[in-house]
Amino acid sequence: MSDAFTTRVLTVATGSSERVVDITGDCESFLREAAAGRDGLLNVFVPHATAGIAVIETGAGSDDDLLAALHTLLPADDRWQHRHGSPGHGRDHVLPALVPPHATLPVVGGRLELGTWQSVCLVDTNKDNADRRVRLSFLGGVGEA
Repeated sequence: MSDAFTTRVLTVATGSSERVVDITGDCESFLREAAAGRDGLLNVFVPHATAGIAVIETGAGSDDDLLAALHTLLPADDRWQHRHGSPGHGRDHVLPALVPPHATLPVVGGRLELGTWQSVCLVDTNKDNADRRVRLSFLGGVGEA
């Protein structure tokens, strides 16, 4: 594979509770190696039908607010037609329509071009799946920065 495209798969343990997991550090670590100072795009993709990727503020309560908002929009009750797994699991399959399973972010000089309070997060409301894979893919110019 050329150095214009590099990909890596992370394994993220989300456990048995709803979680917003900050993976910004993992993205930055990947880019130090893959981008090597170049400009390009980072695509973050979670290949699961019940998880998503969000770019939000973390650590000041926004991550908990997101989970609370998802509870309001997608209650974990018996209204869902998709009925396997834990009670209310059908809502987890609707989650990616609201929190998409991907994000594409600009990379400038080998670094994520995020705002001051932005973080890249895995959003997982599925209590039945304790481990997630996240694919990081860098697409950038060839040669020196």
